[in-house]
Amino acid sequence: MVVSPVRRCSRTACGRPAVATLTYVYADSTAVLGPLATYAEPHCYDLCAEHSERLTAPRGWEVVRLLDGSAPARPTGDDLEALANAVREAARPPERTTEGGSAGRSGDPLEGPRRGHLRVLRSPDN
Repeated sequence: MVVSPVRRCSRTACGRPAVATLTYVYADSTAVLGPLATYAEPHCYDLCAEHSERLTAPRGWEVVRLLDGSAPARPTGDDLEALANAVREAARPPERTTEGGSAGRSGDPLEGPRRGHLRVLRSPDN
């Protein structure tokens, strides 16, 4: 019999690789889903990505999902709003001074007109 070095999902008829470990804390009525444990424990269940995302607990129980620091975080509504605000800010035309010239955002007297994300710097000798 050949044993695979890859741990598989504990769910019946699922042969996908495990990515998370499920542990039950009966005293607290809590199911804890975290990163794949280093060692396979007899009272823990290894789950694939699909089964770990769809995990539900019995009525009255709480599911605690521990984030894996190496996993990429999914964007939230706040992240998307911050990205949209940054795009709007970058697309905003440069502010004009009362003299009709272009004012640098930093207020630096050596900064001249802007062209997109580039700026012209005046010589300090002039």
